Order: sequence, then structure tokens, then C-alpha cells
Amino acid sequence: MDTIASFFSFITTPVSWVIVQFHTVYGSIFGPDTGWAWGLSIVSLVVLIRICLIPLFVKQIKATRAMQTLQPEMKKIQERYKNDKQRQSEEMMKLYKESGTNPLSSCLPILAQSPFFFALYHVLNGIASGKTIGVINDSLLESARKAHIFGAPLAAKFKDNADTLHALGATVTDVRVVTAIMIVLMSASQFYTQRQLMTKNVDTSVKTPFMQQQKMLMYVFPIMFAVFGINFPVGVLVYWLTTNVWTMGQQMYVIRNNPTPGSKAQAAYLERLTGHVTHHGKIRSRSARVIVKAIVAKGRDRNEAERKFINSLTKAGLVAQADGNVVKSDSQAVAQAEDGTPTAAAGAPRRQQPKRQSKSQRQAGPKQPHEAESADEPASTPSLTKSEEPQDAKPAPPKPGSGTRSKAQSGQRKGGQRPKSPSKK
Repeated sequence: MDTIASFFSFITTPVSWVIVQFHTVYGSIFGPDTGWAWGLSIVSLVVLIRICLIPLFVKQIKATRAMQTLQPEMKKIQERYKNDKQRQSEEMMKLYKESGTNPLSSCLPILAQSPFFFALYHVLNGIASGKTIGVINDSLLESARKAHIFGAPLAAKFKDNADTLHALGATVTDVRVVTAIMIVLMSASQFYTQRQLMTKNVDTSVKTPFMQQQKMLMYVFPIMFAVFGINFPVGVLVYWLTTNVWTMGQQMYVIRNNPTPGSKAQAAYLERLTGHVTHHGKIRSRSARVIVKAIVAKGRDRNEAERKFINSLTKAGLVAQADGNVVKSDSQAVAQAEDGTPTAAAGAPRRQQPKRQSKSQRQAGPKQPHEAESADEPASTPSLTKSEEPQDAKPAPPKPGSGTRSKAQSGQRKGGQRPKSPSKK
């Protein structure tokens, strides 16, 4: 550990300077030799570091989402080249390059804060051994050695013997009780953070080895914290517990406001968004417009929660636009159904079907323009019949062959008639 700490010694001076500056502020409030002054200085150091790491955290979220999107393709590559590990690795790297994804991006926040962690460990180790380090001089060193958090000195460890703890002004019982509680809280916060990620923010429609890996880490990380925690000073436990709580709160915010597509968190988010949009008639936040824009662009590839969201908007008389905004539908608006096909929007007039005509109307055929009746008169006004013709009107002479046609129309056979056979008497 000394070799690792000396490797990060270049950052020890800045870390010790930041702690001293915070100690000056909190020391004027709680007293320079109190555990509150030094403990809150360490907590403030964590908050400052995590605020600086927010851009890396955003990049980590994007990388994790990209990795989840690539899981089906990665599984296909693993199955296709399961007997050729070299070709499998080449295809994986090719897939990462084409999609612009870096698997190490998800580890950036942890890697970035590792130097600060080891620098703080080195500072607290110097306090425990009575050595000045960084900008911590003799007076600050003596003040830090007197500081206790619930009876446990900042530099005390769970495995320290009674003589070492007596030199720091503490007892074995106080130190072990405080360190054990902090280790349990540290492991529990890490377990809850990982479990929240697995149960709420993972696409349950895709079963991949990545999910099994995350499930394994959910149990491995708390065990690692419990094992290594007994070797950490109380000040380092304060640092690590604070950063775990920060990570848990930060992840809860991300899961609530920017969930993974296909997860339970997305279904809950879209349900809340539906109630907000139907109440206000529009989308206010930019992040919500980005999510709605992605849902509209999917079309037929929407999952069940996304289709339910689009259908709820349609029933409320709203239409999701391609830019992520939501507008009210009118008589000319066209909404999208759950399968992405256009349908008549709510409030649009339905097309009138023509009335079914009777048999006599169909036989009469379409009326000529001069025979059209007004809308107030009934549609089936009887026309001039044979009984209404003038009595003195002479019938027109029959045309040649008309008799044959009339007989044919009455059901008789066309052409010449067959002679009747003589009756037998």
C-alpha cells in the first residue's frame, strides 16, 4: 500500500490543502479540534470531487446505455465465434468502433477518483503515525489526532490494537463499534445502489451475459467493502460512505428522470409524464422532449410502455410531434397509432358512408340531371307510369324482331320455336 500511496503522492498536497481550507471554515463553527470540523472537511472534499466528476458520470451513463443497446449484437457474435476467441475479440472491437462505444467509459468515475482516495488514505496514515504530510503542519497534525467521530479517532482502524488506540486517546470497543457500523452502512449502500440498477433500470426484454455480470457485482462489491473496510482508517470510511451515498442519490435521480428503454423505471416515468402532459397540454422539460422524440422516431419498434404512452396521448386528443413536443389535435391533425401507422385524430369528423339503395332504385339506374329532385322531396318520387299516359295515344309500331326480344325477356327461348308434336289420340 505504501508503494501505491507514494505513486499518488503528487496529488497528496492538493488534497491536504483542500481539507485544511474546509477545516478552517468548519473549525470556526464547531471548534478546530472537534471531529465535526475534520469529519465535515472530508465530506466536503467528497462533494467537491464528485461535482467535478459529473461530466464523467454523464459519459458513464451514455456508455452504459450504449453497451446495453449492443448486448443483442454481442450475444450473436459470441454464439457465432464461440470456438474462435481471437475472431470473437476482433469482431467485438469492430462493433465497438462502428458504434463509437468504449467499454471502459463506464469505469471512468471510479478510476478518476482513485487518486484522491489513495491520497486521502496517505494523509490519514500520516496523521496516525504522527508525520506531517502535504500542507498539514505540526499544529494541524496535533489537532487532527485529537479529533474523534463518536469516540473513534480519524486515523484509527478496526484492526488496531489497544496500545495504538490508547495513544490516539480511544478504546478498542469504541473504535470497533463505530468502524463496524460504518462498514455495514458502506456495504449496504453499495448493495442497494447496484440492486436498484438491476431491478429498475435494466431492459427486461433482453437476457444477456451483461445482466448476469451486473447481478454478480451486486453481491461482490459489498463483500469487497466489508473485507477491505477493516483495514481503512475512520476518515477513509467517512470518505467512502459519503461517496457511496452520493452515488446512490445520483443514480436515483437518473433512473427517475432518464430511465433505460424497456425497463420498469421507463414504464413508471412514462406514466408520470402522461399525467403531466394531459394536465398541462404540453411538455416543459428539455429531457422529456428528448425522450418523446426518441419514442416517436422508433415507430413500429416501440416497446409496450411506449405504445401505451402514445395511445394515452391519442385518447386525450394530443399528438406527439417528431421534435418531441406535444400539441392538441384538431380536425386536420393526424395521430400515430401504436404500430406507427397514421389514423384519424381525436375530434376529426368521420367519413360518411353512402346510404344503401333499394332494389328498385338500383334497377332504375342513376338519375339524369334533369330528373334530379330537390333535397326536401322524397328520394323515390314515382315517375310517369303506363296508366297515366293519354288514352288516345297510339302504340308505336313494333320494330322487327321486337316480338322475339319480348318473348325472350318473358322467359321464352330465343330463336325459332320448335314445332309442336302431334297429339296422340
